[in-house]
Order: sequence, then structure tokens, then C-alpha cells
Amino acid sequence: MTQPTPIKRVSGHLRTAVDLAAGGVPVLPLRVGKAPFGNCPGCRDNACGGRPNMKTPGPCDCPHPCHGWAAATVNLEVVNSPDWATAWRQAEAVAFCPGEAGVTVVDLDHADAIAWARRTLPTTRTVATKRGEHWIYRGTMPSANAVRPGVDIKSAMSYARWLGPGTGTMTTLPDTVRSLIVKKPSPVRPVTVAVPTGGGECRHRSPAYLERGIAMAEQRITAATSSVHATVYRTFLAVLSAHGRCGCLTDAHAARLFAAAQTKGESPRHCTDAWSNARTALGM
Repeated sequence: MTQPTPIKRVSGHLRTAVDLAAGGVPVLPLRVGKAPFGNCPGCRDNACGGRPNMKTPGPCDCPHPCHGWAAATVNLEVVNSPDWATAWRQAEAVAFCPGEAGVTVVDLDHADAIAWARRTLPTTRTVATKRGEHWIYRGTMPSANAVRPGVDIKSAMSYARWLGPGTGTMTTLPDTVRSLIVKKPSPVRPVTVAVPTGGGECRHRSPAYLERGIAMAEQRITAATSSVHATVYRTFLAVLSAHGRCGCLTDAHAARLFAAAQTKGESPRHCTDAWSNARTALGM
């Protein structure tokens, strides 16, 4: 049976990193400025193909600590390898990937942010930082910066400095924190659009036909989970093609479609442009 390569223990950042990795915390070195080391020449601009979209942890086939936060690893052979040795000698700090460690760090950058957390969030493990505190919760979520003044969320696809184990009992990630990254839809603004007037033969047997078409168009826009711009344009095109030449389509119908698009994040300008482009495509 092959014996594993002995893990040398040394003082400083490498020793901290080895201890953390041995405990299941994915680590990586931070250079001066507290940022990850840049990719090596072979991995620059992700030319190596490793870490597709940076969605998975650990190094690619390159043995160096490349790919930013995605270099974080619990592999002791990698952490203590000669290829990482130069980085550890130059490192200013040790970082870890909270999401891969199963936690979320609420980074409170100043006294006002800390006061807000104490009023709003359940108590949990805290770690003092130079200017504020890290509040650490059990559970993961998407990371986001500046979710409110002085507050960042560090969890999945992110890194945080290791500043010690902290104090207090870690509690479960609350919905209050998760809701910080949920974007509220922008208020729907009234719009003025050019609705085609009559001139063509009406193909609608009853007002219900048009109402059903508008309702289906609203539903198609609302259900879009990607390519919202394209979905809005295609929907406008379909509505104008079916209902735009006989004079039955009104400003109220168009406003309903614009409102549906704006609840998906489209601006009034985007809506107007999509409507105009659809009319032009149909020769209206």
C-alpha cells in the first residue's frame, strides 16, 4: 500500500491553512492587498479551461493556486505542495471559501452596520475585523456586495479572510439575510405607445378573443426565466401580428404588456424600443 506523502507543518500562514484544511475548511492564500493570487501564464484568462464559469472549487490541472476563490481546497497535499510554497511565502493572509465550508459570512464594515445587525439579525458566531465584524451563519446562499450600507454577503463563489474561530454559537442562516439579495421589482411607469389604428379587416369574433391573446402574452412574459429581452420582443411581435391591424388593440392593452415586461426588469425605454422594432418588422 502506498504511503501518503508526509505533511510538513511550518509556522505562519501555511500552518494555519493546513490546520483549517485538515478540519474541512477550503483555504487559499491571499497576496498583499488581501486579494487572491492571479492566474499563472497557462491559466490566464481561463485559457486552460479549468473552473468553467468558476462554479466549482479547487484548482484545475494546473498545480498553482489559480482561479481566485475557486482555488480554495481541503487537499492537504495541494496546500502543502511545492507549487503553493511561493504563494504562501508571499501571502499576507489566509482566506477560505465560506460556501464550500457550508457557511455564510455577513461582513459588517463599520459601527452603523453592526448596530443594524444587532437590531435585525439573530445572534450567531462573530469574528472581529479591523473595521467591523463578521457574523457567521450555518447554511449557504449566493454572495452579494453592498446589500445595504456597509454590509456584504460572502458565501457561494466567494472568499473571506480567516480571522480566527470567533466567539458565540453558530446559528442557522435566517431568511432575513437571504432576503437581502432579493431584488424588488422596479415600480411600473406609465408609458405612451403608438397603437396601430384601423384599416384592416377584423378577424376577431368577439372581444374575448383579443382578451385571451393579451392574457396569454402577459403570461408568456411573466414566465420568462432567461432571455427576457428576446421574449418581450417576440411577444410584442406576435401580439401586433395578430391584433395590430384591425384597430381593436388599444393603449390599455399595450400598457398591460409593458407592465408585465417591467415587472421582469425591463425599463420603459426597452419596452418602447421593442414595441417600435416589432411594428417596423411588420411594416406598421
